[in-house]
Amino acid sequence: METDKNKVGKYEFLAEPFHCDFSHRLFMGHLGNHLLNAADFHSSHRGFGMPYLNPLHKTWVLSRLAIEMDEMPLQYSTFAVETWVESAMRYFTNRNFRIVDTDDDSHVYGYGRSVWAMIDTQTRRPQNIMEIRDGEIMKYVDAEKPCAAQPLSRVRISEGARLVRTIDTHYSDVDVNGHINSVKYIEHVLDLFPVSRYKEYAVKRIDVAYVAESYYGDKLSFYMEQLSEEDFLVRITRHREDGTDETEACRCGIKFVKDYK
Repeated sequence: METDKNKVGKYEFLAEPFHCDFSHRLFMGHLGNHLLNAADFHSSHRGFGMPYLNPLHKTWVLSRLAIEMDEMPLQYSTFAVETWVESAMRYFTNRNFRIVDTDDDSHVYGYGRSVWAMIDTQTRRPQNIMEIRDGEIMKYVDAEKPCAAQPLSRVRISEGARLVRTIDTHYSDVDVNGHINSVKYIEHVLDLFPVSRYKEYAVKRIDVAYVAESYYGDKLSFYMEQLSEEDFLVRITRHREDGTDETEACRCGIKFVKDYK
């Protein structure tokens, strides 16, 4: 874990065996959790993380996330997540990630891009980021560090997408902010595909656009649209048990490849 407060934070993780799938490579969901943990470490060490914000009834919520991989870490391998704030505005920050081999910084597994909003934990309304510590976040913006991932996508999906699954939400779906965990959506989406697909394909990129919060007890419905053999779109809606008040929660785009390069 880092000891200074540079613009870029770098955090080491282990691809634990029970966080890996049958190919002995890290699950995408666990990688997503590591990215979010790195973001939390980075912001907390610089004074604008949740330990400072929560007593002020504020928190960070994820608005967009894209993870683009050339390769997934193998079990027992150590890897590092670099993260930095590319830009900060009144209501949003753009945060990037770079995933590298701990022992060889030139061995890059992949990249990530994300957009975060600050909200009031009681009203759930957006908050002005520049009012926190007089905009001190701007000291840590690094607009020059490159991120090779493609820009974030809005994930446009047609009304013709077909309903493929509806699930209940449970205790383990809920995170520290009291809503359905951002990465849980990714895991539920990837579970829509059979194991046979993952024996033939790897996930090259996943885009998630978070639209509305879901909570414990909501039902989640998944609507899928297939664009090609490798490209899929998924819309997730939340609704009550009786199916009423259906509202879009998020949209996902998934790109598969036959194998990582």
